[in-house]
Amino acid sequence: MCLQVLSIQPGTKILNCWKGIAGSMKKLSFVSLLLGFTALTNAHAGEAVDLLITNAHVLTMDTQKTVYDRGLVAIKGNKIVAVSDGSDSADYSADKTIDADGDIVMPGMINAHTHVSMTVFRSLADDVPDRLHRYIFPLEGALVSRDMVRIGANLGNVEMLKGGVTTYADMYYFEDEVAKTVDQIGMRAVLGETVIKFPVADAKNAEEGIKYALNFIEEYKDHPRITPAFAPHAPYTNTTEVLVKVNELAQEKDVPVLIHLSESSRESEKIDKRMPGKTPIGYMAEIGALSKHWVAAHAITANDDDIQILKDHDVGVSHNMSANIKSAKGVAPALKMFDQGLRIGLGTDGPMSGNTLSIIDELGQVAKVHKLANKDRAAMPPVKVVEMATIGAARALHMEDKIGSLEVGKLADVIIIDTKAPNMVPIFNPYSALVYSAYATNVSTSIVDGRILMENRNVLTVDEDQIRKEAQEFADVVRKTVIDKGEVVQ
Repeated sequence: MCLQVLSIQPGTKILNCWKGIAGSMKKLSFVSLLLGFTALTNAHAGEAVDLLITNAHVLTMDTQKTVYDRGLVAIKGNKIVAVSDGSDSADYSADKTIDADGDIVMPGMINAHTHVSMTVFRSLADDVPDRLHRYIFPLEGALVSRDMVRIGANLGNVEMLKGGVTTYADMYYFEDEVAKTVDQIGMRAVLGETVIKFPVADAKNAEEGIKYALNFIEEYKDHPRITPAFAPHAPYTNTTEVLVKVNELAQEKDVPVLIHLSESSRESEKIDKRMPGKTPIGYMAEIGALSKHWVAAHAITANDDDIQILKDHDVGVSHNMSANIKSAKGVAPALKMFDQGLRIGLGTDGPMSGNTLSIIDELGQVAKVHKLANKDRAAMPPVKVVEMATIGAARALHMEDKIGSLEVGKLADVIIIDTKAPNMVPIFNPYSALVYSAYATNVSTSIVDGRILMENRNVLTVDEDQIRKEAQEFADVVRKTVIDKGEVVQ
């Protein structure tokens, strides 16, 4: 354009042309400078993530048991996108950063077996012989309702979350009510609707229980954090036909089955009468009612043949130490199962059995009792116990591809444990500190699905005070209904 003007009208037009060229050059330089600055800023900012945890003593619980003394965990959406030694912290730009300041950062703990709503019955009729049949079943017959299940589940959820449990497996009645509480607080859960042969609060018989379970499964089958399941109470409280049917439906629907199995001598005696010469586990295999979908709670009386059956059928196992020793039923061969490669994790059982829902409180008992039972101080070392509380329990629930360790691509279920509390100082071995020193109250932060549910011991998603108030009010109902009438031994 300037050349055309120059050739036609020399003189003042030349000056105007040079001014135009100079102006264009200034604009070009400014744009180049701006683009360069933006690129530099973006490079410095690094990859955008939602949450960054730095300066962390990271226990990944991966296959190599990788530990980072001052590591980093980066979370985007509900997934872990980085776990490292922390040298790359400048490569990430986070909406929120948590400086762990040397605290332990690890996978959320997994409670592989409980009955969460029974928190409202905690401390009733402890130390009474044949407690399940003499007191628990009658108590539930009198008081279990949708409201009771909701109140108890809310209380138990808070207890578990504050103790570092991010996922749990539950068996009870009205599990759709439990699901609502899990959805609200933001935790992850495998929820099994009970199937049992006698009348209970939400079904007149096992067939009705199966129908209830099927409706529950249909309602929650696509939920991102809730896995619906069948929960036949036990082999001796269900018929062979029902157990076979549940197994077939579980395979058809591709959902888990939670069951009490090989828990007591009473169960063994009843199964021997049904099928002479067979243990409860042997009986389940004989009728074709075991598969990779099943998770067996307890397995206290399992013998070597039973252990092989569980392994061959890829059955998960929940080891519930505190409840088992409190009831004097025995010590499950959990160490042997672990060493032989079974899918085994830790559970608390219900809060009428072990009285707490804290997996951290299970750790020391698991380690110490197995040392005693094996008369070997080196038996059940801390690293094995922590594995059973995390990736081991994930394997027991057949969820190890999603949770249980801190690895890129897995769901972001993470907890932070305070290492500056008096009971945690000093730490020379983090696994030993967790198993022999830690309290549930040392958990400072709980993250599920990339969302912070508790921070600095404050639960962010539900009203803890209101939940506690409702539980106290229901306790008054329990007192008036059963205690004041002398129907429950204290």
